[in-house]
Amino acid sequence: MDGIPGTGSEGRVTKKDLLAYLETRISNGSTAASTAQAPITASSKPAPAPVVASGTDEIIEMDRMRKLIADHMVMSKSVSPHVTSFVEADVTNIVMWRNKVKKEFLAREGENITFTPIFMEAVVRAIMDFPMINVSVNGTTIIKKKDINVGMATALPSGNLIVPVIKNADRLNLVGLTKAVNELANNARNNKLKPEDIQGGTYTITNVGTFGNVMGTPIINQPQVAILALGAIRKVPAVIETPEGDFIGIRHKMFLSHSYDHRVVDGALGGQFVRRVADYLEQFDVSRKF
Repeated sequence: MDGIPGTGSEGRVTKKDLLAYLETRISNGSTAASTAQAPITASSKPAPAPVVASGTDEIIEMDRMRKLIADHMVMSKSVSPHVTSFVEADVTNIVMWRNKVKKEFLAREGENITFTPIFMEAVVRAIMDFPMINVSVNGTTIIKKKDINVGMATALPSGNLIVPVIKNADRLNLVGLTKAVNELANNARNNKLKPEDIQGGTYTITNVGTFGNVMGTPIINQPQVAILALGAIRKVPAVIETPEGDFIGIRHKMFLSHSYDHRVVDGALGGQFVRRVADYLEQFDVSRKF
């Protein structure tokens, strides 16, 4: 994908640059889709149900970015047969560890450590275990990506979504991931993303837990083949197994929702991948140093 030059101050990307990039991306995705399947003729498209506004309804015109996002989502669903697998993970150790180190982390690194980089670290490790998740499809060929570039869906001030990308995430430790996540999220909120910040993603995560949702069925960010939704962390009663017997305790748990392209990712691979992410989260070492 060709880079889009920023036209703002010091080469910063502007809203106009982002819209132009998204429009190009949708065009490219539609072209790739046409090589993978028979063209859809006007007569084969289902006609949308007519909608009539009454005199008391408010009519709101989509802005240009919302139209592009809508087109991109519809294209993704038409190109990729989506399947979603769900796994529940016990993240009590992660919650305890973060509570223990967050003040020291802020004092030493000048950054707030959120759950996102911790989860991203587990995702990267799982991608290394299952590299066929990190692919794209071009017609009848599969392109296996060497780099692991993880996108994270982020809300813009307008309410629209953008997906900044952490390049070569497998080369970063937890401190590096934390700084990259915070920088990209802050730049997104302040409309300071550069063109290269939103290009080259090979896998995407989205945090639906931010909105209090426990799970979701995310739409794949083309031309990738999978996306992971992170649900809200909740305190729930759970059976805890010990050598002395089982008992009920309060644990922090969350659901992971993994949507994948069933053309190239079978249920076994898609399910094993998200299970491996959960395993890494549950095996988190509470004694580790950051």
